[in-house]
Amino acid sequence: MNTDTRRACRGCGRGPLHRVLDLGRMPAADDFPLVTTPVDTDAVYPLAMELCGRCGLAQLAEDGTTPAEPKAVESLALRKQAADAVAHAAAAGWLRGGTVREFASPHGGSWLPLITARGFTPVEGAADVVVDCFGLMHEPDQRSAFAQRAIATRPGGVLLVQFHSLRAIVAGGQWNCLRHGHFAYYSMSALWTLLYSAGMSPVAAWEFDLYGGTVLVAAVHGFTQPQQSLRRVLSAEAHTLGAVRVADLQKAADRQARSLRGWLEAESAAGSTVCAYGAASRAVALFSLAGAHRGLVHAVADAAPAKQGRRMPGTAIPIIAPAELVAMRPDRVLLTLPDLLPEVSVSCPELDGTWVVDVDEPGAPDTEAEQRQGGAAV
Repeated sequence: MNTDTRRACRGCGRGPLHRVLDLGRMPAADDFPLVTTPVDTDAVYPLAMELCGRCGLAQLAEDGTTPAEPKAVESLALRKQAADAVAHAAAAGWLRGGTVREFASPHGGSWLPLITARGFTPVEGAADVVVDCFGLMHEPDQRSAFAQRAIATRPGGVLLVQFHSLRAIVAGGQWNCLRHGHFAYYSMSALWTLLYSAGMSPVAAWEFDLYGGTVLVAAVHGFTQPQQSLRRVLSAEAHTLGAVRVADLQKAADRQARSLRGWLEAESAAGSTVCAYGAASRAVALFSLAGAHRGLVHAVADAAPAKQGRRMPGTAIPIIAPAELVAMRPDRVLLTLPDLLPEVSVSCPELDGTWVVDVDEPGAPDTEAEQRQGGAAV
C-alpha cells in the first residue's frame, strides 16, 4: 500500500500548501473490481489537491492507494496526438543525435516507434532524446523524478516532456482530473522551476487540443533563453493560476455533480435508458460525487477487454463491451471523455444521436452535434 501522507511540497520541498480542492473519500480510480464482488467491500481514500504557495505546483495531497495494473487501451486521439507531437519536435530540429530513451507512462502507449522510425536507437542509459509523455505526474517525489530525467539526457541532448496543462484544467473546470496516483498538475511556471532545480531550462513549447489543453516542452541542460512559443504559454497563464482561481475547481466539482445527478434522475423519471461510454479514471470521481448507481446508469462501455466484466469502483454499474452497448439500444450515452467522440462516432454509428458530452445544465445536455460545432465539454 502507498502510505504517502507528506505535508511538504512535492516539488520544492517546502510550501506553504493551500487546499484548493477536496473531494472527500473516493475509491481508487484504477482499481476496477470484478462485477461479482460486493460494492461494500470497496475501500475509499481521501482525495484532495493542494497548491504550493512557493513554487506553484498543484499536487495530490496524499495517497493511500495501491497502484493497480493498467487496464486501459490507447485511444485513437492519443495515437494521433503522439504522431503530431513528434512531427512538431522534428520539424523544429529537436530530434538530434541517434539515441532515444522513454520514461513510460502507466497509461500505456509509446512514442518510441515514432522516433525509432526516424533512425534513432532505443537505449537504457543516457540518450540524445529523452521522452516523458504523461509519466512525470505519477512520481510522488517530483524533484527527484525531474533529476532522474535530467541525468538521462546527454549533454547537448533534449528532454521532451508532455503534460496536461493546469491552465486548461482550471479553465475547463476539469476537477475530475484529480485522482489517486497522479501526484502533480503542472503550470508552465511550476514546470520551469522543477526543470531549473534539475539543471535544465525549458526552451520551446507546443500546445495541443488533447484533454482541452496539452503542452509539449523541449528542455536542455544549462540556462537558455526561452523561445517565443514558450513565452506565449507563460503569458497566457499569468495571473490565472493563483490559489483563488485554482480553487474554482471545487465549485466546478460541486456544480457538475449536482447537474449530473439531476439529469440522471430526470432521464430515469422519463423512462429513458442511460448508459455511459468510457470507464475512465475521471469517471470514477464524477460518478461517486454524483451518487450514480445502476438504477440511473445501466452500464458503462469500454474498449479495453481487461475492464469488461468488471464494474465502476464504488458502484454496481457493470463495464461492458461496446458491442453490448450497441445491442442495448440506449436512449442516452454519456461520453465520459469528450476526446473520444470522433472515434466512437465511427466505431459505433448505431449510437448516433444518443451521445451526451456535457451535463453542466440539468435537462439541457450538449449533444454530439453541438460538440462538433465547438460546444464546451467537461
